[in-house]
Amino acid sequence: MNMAVLAVAMEVDPQVLDPGATAWMLAASALVLLMTPGLAFFYGGLVRMKSVLNIMMMSFGAMGVVGVVWALWGYGMAFGPDSLNGLVGDPFANFGLSGLTGTIGTKAAGLPDMVFIGFQATFAIITVALISGAVAERVRFGPWLLFAALWVTLVYAPIAHWVWGGGIFGADGIIGSKISALDFAGGTVVHMNAGIAGLMLAVVLGKRLGFMKDPNIRPHNLPFVMLGAGLLWFGWFGFNAGSELAADATAALAWTNTLLATSAALLGWLLIERLRDGHATSLGAASGAVAGLVAVTPACGFVDPIGAIAIGVVAGAVCALAVGLKFKIGLDDSLDVVAVHFVGGLWGTLSLGFFALPSAKTEGGLFYGGGMAQFWPQLLTALIITLWSGLMTTLIAFIIHKTMGMRVSEADELNGIDVTEHAETAYELLMVGGSFHPGDPHGKADADAVPAESQSEGGRSRGKVST
Repeated sequence: MNMAVLAVAMEVDPQVLDPGATAWMLAASALVLLMTPGLAFFYGGLVRMKSVLNIMMMSFGAMGVVGVVWALWGYGMAFGPDSLNGLVGDPFANFGLSGLTGTIGTKAAGLPDMVFIGFQATFAIITVALISGAVAERVRFGPWLLFAALWVTLVYAPIAHWVWGGGIFGADGIIGSKISALDFAGGTVVHMNAGIAGLMLAVVLGKRLGFMKDPNIRPHNLPFVMLGAGLLWFGWFGFNAGSELAADATAALAWTNTLLATSAALLGWLLIERLRDGHATSLGAASGAVAGLVAVTPACGFVDPIGAIAIGVVAGAVCALAVGLKFKIGLDDSLDVVAVHFVGGLWGTLSLGFFALPSAKTEGGLFYGGGMAQFWPQLLTALIITLWSGLMTTLIAFIIHKTMGMRVSEADELNGIDVTEHAETAYELLMVGGSFHPGDPHGKADADAVPAESQSEGGRSRGKVST
């Protein structure tokens, strides 16, 4: 078949391979997978040096567990035919991905189903990994792996089915006939879902020893944080633009909006820091970038560049202000998963009620002639996700915690979770008194080696954005 005939065939037959779209989606899938090691660096820099390997292992553990669960039954539950009256997809319809290895065009025109399956697996993986930041430095590794398997099965897969796969809310999920909400790339499925799960898991497990009292609870490696943020930003172009499932103009719009919203959020966060604290920090820049990435995720293919910039600026400011709330309410969300992912994802989801462009899917947001008609579906969707994820996460965490014991002992937490859980340390040298000495295997630092002004909870001053 020559190229002209192929082009004609592709226009009328979605089951004819589209080489360009396939190549793009393979690359996008690899970009999204890279985000999880990037997240490991981001989180690893934010914890104390005696906990860095454990928090990174929680991300890598998610890659292992979720990847296998996704292939065996997770994909079927998220994207298979309705089961249990549409609550989930059928986990046995394509158990182990049987019957899907050679199919094309079932989920996207011209795209092999295996590419779609792999792309969606990377979303499930990073969603679980995101949760770990809320309970850093106090979770046993074995129970964490069990939590990951149960959570992706009972929380992530049903929500993905409702939003993208079909189910009880309509033939096309929540974005379909019954609610008609919009979520281009996972503001609800990934970010709000992970954020509320992190909140409930932190509540079940309780605070770290010394929370809001020990000045040594602070980021140990800010270059790691910035490297991780950079890798996340890089991979997020695959996350957002790839969600179009085609190499077309909408993918290009999503790519550009991802850049613009993130840039604007970075500036918004730094502006809040400058006005509130008198300085702009590297931690603020990295956190602001992630907040912008989160907020633009549900909107990137549905708004214009001006809308993306507005969404980003607000996200940077609102998430920066939200960070300080955990100290006021005494919530030990170790790495600000709730403030960045839940708050950022909620704002991004609701922002479509204001900034969505008129299209076949919507009359547009408030500022584009559609009034408030799109806002209410967005709000209803956010409430559904919050309730299901919050309740199910609490149930899963409570059962594991009360049976196996999910939290490390006080002695292990004090000695260092890297040593007690993994028998390893991240560093051989330790800064003590201004010079390097052989490292304490528990990673304990001399507080006198750190300027007093930087000894604040989690690297962020209590009630402030960051120090």
